[in-house]
Amino acid sequence: MDVNDRRAISREYFSRERLAEHHFRSFNSFLDRGMQQVVDEKETIETDIGDKEGQEPVFVELGDVRVVTPRVREADGSEELLYPQEGRLRNITYSAPVFMEMAIVRGGDEEEEVVVDQTETKIGRMPIMVGSNKCNIDGFTDEELIDIGEDPADPGGYFVVNGSERVLMTSEDLAPNKILAEHDTKYGDDVQVAKTFSQRRGYRALVLCERTRDGILEVSFPSVSGSINFVTLVRALGLESDEEIVHRVSDDPEIVKFMLENLEAADVQTTEGAIETLGERVASGQGKNYQLKRANYVIDRYLLPHLHEEGVDEEDVRINKAFYLCRMAEACFELALGRRDADDKDHYSNKRLKVSGDLMKDLFRTALNKLARDVKYQLERANMRNRQLSVSTVVRSDVLTERLEHPIATGNWVGGRSGVSQLVDRTDYMGVLSHLRRLRSPLSRSQPHFEARDLHATQWGRICPSETPEGPNCGLVKNFAQAMELSQNVEDEQDLKQELADMGVQGIPGIERIEQPADD
Repeated sequence: MDVNDRRAISREYFSRERLAEHHFRSFNSFLDRGMQQVVDEKETIETDIGDKEGQEPVFVELGDVRVVTPRVREADGSEELLYPQEGRLRNITYSAPVFMEMAIVRGGDEEEEVVVDQTETKIGRMPIMVGSNKCNIDGFTDEELIDIGEDPADPGGYFVVNGSERVLMTSEDLAPNKILAEHDTKYGDDVQVAKTFSQRRGYRALVLCERTRDGILEVSFPSVSGSINFVTLVRALGLESDEEIVHRVSDDPEIVKFMLENLEAADVQTTEGAIETLGERVASGQGKNYQLKRANYVIDRYLLPHLHEEGVDEEDVRINKAFYLCRMAEACFELALGRRDADDKDHYSNKRLKVSGDLMKDLFRTALNKLARDVKYQLERANMRNRQLSVSTVVRSDVLTERLEHPIATGNWVGGRSGVSQLVDRTDYMGVLSHLRRLRSPLSRSQPHFEARDLHATQWGRICPSETPEGPNCGLVKNFAQAMELSQNVEDEQDLKQELADMGVQGIPGIERIEQPADD
């Protein structure tokens, strides 16, 4: 292929406005599916009405959510279409109204449910990405863009908040729901650790399985101080017999020998005894019944939350958690025996990128929870004053709007992260393109992190080897390579699981293999 052919291909590739394509795809996916997924997770807003005797319980059912295109309300009350340039010049936010179906329901718990009020109401305003599917200039020709004061060469991919152009920085993070085994840096090769960042519905829990110097396995996870004996925890999850526990970890003779040491060191032999031991740890000094209740709540809620499947029986979920812990234990033993190498945290297969849509989904989830708490308060107040309960009076749209606009305007995101949104670098056109394709690491700038800052072999073709700042951000703030394509999440997880099951993969939760008819 000669130089002219390469130039022609390059020109064709980049003439389709691909440089901010990953932002558009991610944000459009959030608007089309992500918002509704967050609303479906929430499903209902419970209230305390009905706790007193003689009162019927009241709750709110959430339905379909939709976003229209950006509008601005003028002083005379009229609503007009808003274009990005007008937002910049008038120092206002380029945002669109969000509508949701809500129904106030009275009854339930043995009584017949009665819908008090059901309507679609405006719940707030959502900042809209310039150039996305809901943007008012989407599909405009160059002449039409020039007529309304827009630059036809502008790549889009950013937000206009209070007149300022803000871009959401793509964030790099360790892959969730994946077992990573490594040696503990404090103790050298004597201590092995298998860890997984279990993530579900925005909640992220770090679960550690550690093999100590004396060969005993211990597990630590959120809401439990210190660590818990591995065998005790697995028994609490339903794997009771010694044989089953050993078989689930490994059939390898050397690993079996390690497991027998762990079984000898275990204090409890039954599932009930294991749950009692756990209860004493998580609620010491409390009554026996409360301890048992708290222990069950902790292992269901905080231990490996990503294994929760809708519609799957609670006992099956616990067994799946026990099997997963056994896989983590096996990884520790294999590392100790030198059967596997420690996982490389800097390898790109062990990383995932959060783009605009993922970041907005986290933000919308937090904003919706805040709105739900406010709706609950307004409903209880209206009920106490014997007022008519109606959707339009209990929803204050500025609650959601504030929670969506403020983080984008300041860069202070949910989860204590800062610098997530930044002012678009308008030094020149190349500066804008560079900023839209920038990538940041969550690691601290003040720490050395030599390995994380190094150029890794797996970054070839994905990350630009030369475009990174000097100084404390060197190697932590990176940029995408020119022809990099960012793949998005699989649209339907069930389709992927079914495809794997059809190929003969066994043990996929919630999926039965469908036998294909034989070809004649």
